[in-house]
Amino acid sequence: MSGHSKWNNIKNKTAKGDAARSKIFTKIGREIAVAVKAGGSDPSSNSKLYDIIQKAKANNMPNDNITRSIKKASGELSTVDYVDIVYEGYGVGGSAVIVQCLTDNKNRTAGDVRCAFDKNGGSLGQTNCVSYMFDRRGIVIAENNINLDDDGAFELAIEAGADDVSLEEEGMVEITCDPSALSSVRDAVVAKGLNLVSAEFSWLPQTMVTLEGENLAKFQRMLEVLEDNDDVQEVFHNVQLPDDEE
Repeated sequence: MSGHSKWNNIKNKTAKGDAARSKIFTKIGREIAVAVKAGGSDPSSNSKLYDIIQKAKANNMPNDNITRSIKKASGELSTVDYVDIVYEGYGVGGSAVIVQCLTDNKNRTAGDVRCAFDKNGGSLGQTNCVSYMFDRRGIVIAENNINLDDDGAFELAIEAGADDVSLEEEGMVEITCDPSALSSVRDAVVAKGLNLVSAEFSWLPQTMVTLEGENLAKFQRMLEVLEDNDDVQEVFHNVQLPDDEE
């Protein structure tokens, strides 16, 4: 999973400045709102909310912010409805991009996403135009607080019904599984005694593309614009970025 480690993505986001972290908190707040509306405000009975809270903590979101987001979403004044939308498109140099959004205004978001592509040498495509180049997977990340070695991590993954596992930097375990097995793998990780960091669905590229020079600069600008948009929750792509290289 070199180049697209989910843990590396989380680590890179938490290392950014205050403005970037504020945007991350806003996006996680939207996820909390959707989860609370769908399953209630108690994380012990709402597994989706539980997972998002772990994600919030992994991104260093203060507990007060998390609590406030839950209370706001469960209150009578919560009238905003967010819609989950996925856009697909092409970047420069044969790159493929999937943009996952949560929005309360489809027209605004569609326009913003299209503009980000158009101004940086890309083009927004139709549904399924690039998703066939990716595999939809579940990814569970946990702290290796019980000091599993490679064999122990592999045994845990197999017993949990996962497909792959890797020991990441800073004592993290990253497990990849079929989307249908995400909940059971998460439960197995917690039952084993590992501290859960996140459990999410992801799009993993089947092959990677390398960009150079102006093409790389254009792609990075497009990525920055998309990730800076409050409506955009996650951007998946098949580009080997310089920061990903080992």
